[in-house]
Amino acid sequence: MPISSNRNALAFAFVLGAVEIGALPTAFAADEAPIPVRDFFRHPERGYFRISPDGKTLAFMQPYERRMNIYVQPLGGGEPVRLTSETARDIPDHFWKGPERLVYIKDFGGDENFHVVAVNKDGSAIRDLTPFEGVRAEIIDQLRDFPDALLIGLNKRNKEVFDAYRLDLKTGELLLVAENPGNITSWLTDHAGNIRGAQTSDGVNTSFLYRDGAAGPFSTVLTTSFRDTFNPLFFTFDDKLLYAASNIGRDKEAIVLVDPATTKEQRVLFEHPEVDVGGLAYSHKRKVLTTISYVTWKPQRKYLDAETEKLFAALEKQLPGYEFAIQSMTDDEDRFIVAAYSDRTPGTRYLFDARANKLTKLGDIAPWLPEARMARMKPITYKSRDGLTINGYVTLPNGKDTKNLPVVVNPHGGPWARDVWGWNPEVQMLANRGYAVLQMNFRGSTGYGRSFWQASFKQWGRKMQDDVTDGVDYLVKEGIVDPRRVCIYGGSYGGYATLAGVTYTPALYACAVDYVGVSNLFTFLNTIPPYWKPFLDMMHEMVGDPIKDKDLLTAMSPALNADRIKTPLLIAQGARDPRVNIDESNQMVKALKARGVDVPYMVKENEGHGFRNEENQFDFYEAMERFLAKYLSKG
Repeated sequence: MPISSNRNALAFAFVLGAVEIGALPTAFAADEAPIPVRDFFRHPERGYFRISPDGKTLAFMQPYERRMNIYVQPLGGGEPVRLTSETARDIPDHFWKGPERLVYIKDFGGDENFHVVAVNKDGSAIRDLTPFEGVRAEIIDQLRDFPDALLIGLNKRNKEVFDAYRLDLKTGELLLVAENPGNITSWLTDHAGNIRGAQTSDGVNTSFLYRDGAAGPFSTVLTTSFRDTFNPLFFTFDDKLLYAASNIGRDKEAIVLVDPATTKEQRVLFEHPEVDVGGLAYSHKRKVLTTISYVTWKPQRKYLDAETEKLFAALEKQLPGYEFAIQSMTDDEDRFIVAAYSDRTPGTRYLFDARANKLTKLGDIAPWLPEARMARMKPITYKSRDGLTINGYVTLPNGKDTKNLPVVVNPHGGPWARDVWGWNPEVQMLANRGYAVLQMNFRGSTGYGRSFWQASFKQWGRKMQDDVTDGVDYLVKEGIVDPRRVCIYGGSYGGYATLAGVTYTPALYACAVDYVGVSNLFTFLNTIPPYWKPFLDMMHEMVGDPIKDKDLLTAMSPALNADRIKTPLLIAQGARDPRVNIDESNQMVKALKARGVDVPYMVKENEGHGFRNEENQFDFYEAMERFLAKYLSKG
């Protein structure tokens, strides 16, 4: 069954987390009290189910000492056994390496210097395999056919680049496989786990390197501007040709088959006229391609294999009305962990026995959230003031007249990312309080083609911000939103858009919440993580050059224009954020306080780019709920 590959060349896109609140007067429906905020953000009782390759053991995560930890349980029966005892920070995820061992990654206080940790199924031999202070580990290849090894990248020698190592999970031995000469940004392996390709960047140009075997020098076979995408996915099963997502010679990315020695296209497997196509999956057991995936207003798939189509049809029949994804499978590809979900529920996890066509429930992720009380996420389309089509979503509260509602405008982070239809606890918490929620994929959002992405270059606070403003105007003209009760909330780039909104359109917003947002484009570009440095020239092209575009960056930095801000503002920041340095929030608060403006400011010392620990999420969302209620109530 499917193993997927969908790599994002813009690895420096921002990401962040979520939070929660208590009970103050809000705009919820008169006949129902709001659901407690903590219910939207609390840990599942069990989740992250993973079946062992031999199908004998189920691994999952559940809370221990308020942190998500790994447990195992025999599928044939027996009590669950806890394998890990992390108490400082949740384990983000885990995977099997063979039938007897699990691997996970962890960082420290949100610094994103991830370590690779392994633990045996019986709880023995738990070991940090990359115990290097200030070093970040990245998994290059899980080496599925080698249960005792991983291929990882480490920036141990040079913080800006990652050398490739083969990690022995039994002994902890690290074998250097390929030393990064200083410009390689990613490595590509064949099906035997040999490094056969690499991508490099000089800041504005990207090259694809290739070699015909497991050793020897690489040859540069393709060099393009960073505006072109050539994203290698994986080799054909004989390791001779290469599947890639490419927009070379076209506006939208398509799945193509190329000769890796020349990158000449052999054929186009699939392309879509409106959106990029970047996901391709295959069966490791049967050595066939299975599905192509892409996103329109919601996730879509195209079947390439009759057996896969039959499998998904069986799931669709048993899970009507829900989207689903396969999260884990046995080596025999006959038993699968299936996640079923929708925009109104994080859903349920199942074990599916394909031979018996039997679906067994493993657990609901949030059974305390009644699906019937959650709101629907509806796709919308509107025109920006310069005629560009903007896609987005509006979520309207249940049980409310859909006229003159208070609204929370929620621009996404990235900014080179996108919002997607599906479960979102932040959106549902806000809708449950009676607020409409507007999410828009402003220009620069990924998935809509090269031209739409390039339309965002050097447009932070300008046309990108116009797209946000025009979304509000659209809802006002439709009669959905009360223009006197508009708040903006976002994190990371969304935090920047929040600050830009109250700086450049202060009359539009009644309040604003900035979560780990950029405030000064000069200091932001000067404090990026060292492993983003190879992309710095590219960022200058996309955001602005501090020297050549000094006037632009000055004009578009909210912290340097704080005298224009009139809107009540709440700011939250992780002290160890490696992506958006805490100084971004500090200087914003300082600039406002210098004008005598009191700014509620929440700093969590043990967090990074977004709050992960449950108690910190609770604190943030509780503060946000009180803040919104103060400024968005009718009174």
